[in-house]
Amino acid sequence: MSIRRLRTLIAVEEHSTFSAAADAVFVTHAAVSQQMRKLEDEWQVTLFDRSCRTPQLTPVGRALVAKAREIVRAYDTIVPSVLGDAGFQGEILLGAVPTTLTGLAPLAVRHLKDRYPELHVRLFPSLTTQLIAQVDRGAVDAAILSRHRPLPPDMQYSDIAHEPMQLIAAPDMPGDDPLELLASNPYIRFSRDAVVGSLIDTWLQESGIRVSATMELEGLEAISSMVLAGLGVSIVPARCVRDFNPLPLKALALPEGAPARRLTLAYRRDNPRVAVIEEIHKALLEAVKIGVFKQIPQKQEPAT
Repeated sequence: MSIRRLRTLIAVEEHSTFSAAADAVFVTHAAVSQQMRKLEDEWQVTLFDRSCRTPQLTPVGRALVAKAREIVRAYDTIVPSVLGDAGFQGEILLGAVPTTLTGLAPLAVRHLKDRYPELHVRLFPSLTTQLIAQVDRGAVDAAILSRHRPLPPDMQYSDIAHEPMQLIAAPDMPGDDPLELLASNPYIRFSRDAVVGSLIDTWLQESGIRVSATMELEGLEAISSMVLAGLGVSIVPARCVRDFNPLPLKALALPEGAPARRLTLAYRRDNPRVAVIEEIHKALLEAVKIGVFKQIPQKQEPAT
């Protein structure tokens, strides 16, 4: 058994096909297939159901992937744990909900990189439900997500920010009553596949607020652009880290009792790089304190 083969097995599970896994680990499709055959021969188990056009992991294969993640994670932290640098080198995998990718996440990662230049953060955007699953199975080390219900028992979390919902409208739209604007204008719905969209939709229904939805979009940037074009109003979170050049939209607070998003950093309790994750959390809190995304001058190397 080799660490390289275990990494390839994990890549196949994460990317679903041998071809995509080959790209991820920088080998050929044939090399991936060969490595998987060698693992099956060595372990005397069937990792893949090859009766399908695309080989699928068997139940045994999926269970072994979980163990492989533990082994690879332990291998990656052997030297840092001995040298005492707590793993502030190499790569750490961070998931993030898309709405944090243009403000909170880049600002926090920049702060982190300034402190630990040998630490490389790989970002994986996804929705909260998928991120919880990825953290739980060890596909990512931690994830910035919307906390809306209890997390799995093996997961820990550290809250980042509380983002109240607000109504956004074109700057020249008359009126400042959010409920009246909702009643009299087309409504651009935040995708209900996202936790934010589900929170908003539940509040509208429970409050008896009727809207005339004309679009349902995932991206906050796309929604804001449609609103700026005068195509309707929407309800979105008031982001804890604002864009450097935000669109000139009218933003109105919703009535008392309206929902808010709780951004949190989630991770497995048994992750060996908890010290690094705690530093990520500190960097996220620093970004929230700054409150606006802006360029941070990179540190200059001293002249020799």
